Formats: sequence, structure tokens, C-alpha cells
Amino acid sequence: MSTTADPLAPLAALPGVAEAVDSVRKNVDRVYGHRIMRRRSTEVTSEAALRGARGSAALGGADWALEEVRRRTDFGVEGEPRTVGAALRLTAEAGQLLGVWRQSPLRVLARLHLVAAGGSGVPEESVGRPRLAGEAVDEPLVGLALPDADEVAGRLDGLARLLLAGTRAPALVVAAVVHGELLALRPFGSYNGLVARTAERIVLVGSGLDPKSICPAEVGHAELGRDAYLAALDGYVSGTPEGMAAWIAHCGRAVELGVRESTAVCEALQRGAA
Repeated sequence: MSTTADPLAPLAALPGVAEAVDSVRKNVDRVYGHRIMRRRSTEVTSEAALRGARGSAALGGADWALEEVRRRTDFGVEGEPRTVGAALRLTAEAGQLLGVWRQSPLRVLARLHLVAAGGSGVPEESVGRPRLAGEAVDEPLVGLALPDADEVAGRLDGLARLLLAGTRAPALVVAAVVHGELLALRPFGSYNGLVARTAERIVLVGSGLDPKSICPAEVGHAELGRDAYLAALDGYVSGTPEGMAAWIAHCGRAVELGVRESTAVCEALQRGAA
């Protein structure tokens, strides 16, 4: 496949991207090699899912302590509880959609929005589909200019075609592009950030980089903070080589921090088993 037919491949050659990809791979391999993963990987996966959902919700405006997320059950209440509930549902749903993603990324995105927004008071006719002309977007975190509905439809279709065509680009690059494009477009009327971060997770898992879903990038994005997240996103939206490289590196650092979180979980489980 030539780079002309594979538009994502040249992104891997941007300054610093190869180093970010290599660093992520080494960190992921290290946690997968942890002795606790041979016996208790299911527990690590469950804990990573919970912590990933907490991190994504924090970026969505509901910055709850992990233990509060763990003990609360009132996720149908308006405001922050609904955001946390949506993040938890999306994390649980992500693993069920890997096969569909390979065939129809747009169907998966529609499903993710349906899972996030269902029962939240969002108008039923707008749930699970890209927004139409004139429809508002509730996404307070991202203040970038909002592309119109026609541009959204065209760019979503282009993204889907890129993913279905396949690419030689590393998983980190593909995940970062999917994440950045969805945040830039905000294709739905609500919950775009949660959907974008879940799509990033699906790419990382489905690519084989993180097959057991134990490296929650959402944890890292939250730890790096909103300001750094939005500054890196500005780089993606700029479309410049420097901006794109900075966004990919930011996503790589987020994965590494997710690895660190799950490594700590492994260490805690090992101490408990000793």
C-alpha cells in the first residue's frame, strides 16, 4: 500500500511520533508481562474499565473520586451523575463492539451515542445519529468552532473509509486521529467527548496493542488535565505537522499513564496475594 493510498501512514514519520509509538509499545509490553496478568488479568481489566470511565467522566465535567464512582448507584440523576453513568456504560459497551467496528465504524459511533445519551433527557429523535443543520451541541469542554452538519457528514464518511481501507500507521496514530477527529467534529448533540475517548479505546484494543483493555488512556488524559488536553487538541485541529505530532504524543503519554495505573493495580493485587 502506498502512502498516497494510506493517508495515515505519513503521520508516523512526523517528528517525535516514532519515539512516542515505541515508548507506548514498551510500556504496554511491560504491564502485559507482569506476573499477575497470568492469573488475574480479568480483575485488572475490570479495574482498568472503572478507572478509565472515571477519567473520561472527569474530563466531561464530573470529576469524582474513584471510590465515589465505585459506591454510587444514582446515575440517572441530572448533571454529574448522568455523565458518570454514561462513561460507565460506554466503557462496558466498548468491548462488545470490536467486530462491528471493523465492518462499520459509523454504526459503532451511533451505538455509542445511543448508549451514552439514552434516557438522559436528550430528544429521542436526535439520539444515535449525527446532528442536522441548526441543531445545537452541548459540549462545554471544547470551545472550538463547530463544523456545520454537511462538513460533519463528509468528514465522518471520510474517516470511516480510511479505517475500512486499512493502514500501516501504528495503533497509537490511528487511535489519536479517531479521537481528535471526533472531538473536532462533535458530530452528536451531546456526549461527544465521552464517545471520542471510547472510540480511542476501541482502536487501541481492536488493533492488538491493548487486547485485554488494561491500558486506560482516559486515566492519562484526565491526569494530564483539561488545559493540556485542549492545547493538544488545538494542535490536531490546526492540521500542521507540529500540531498533529503534539496531539499524537499527548495521546501516547495518556496511554503510558494508563499503563502506570494498571501496573499499580497489578502491584496491589500481588501484595494482597502474597
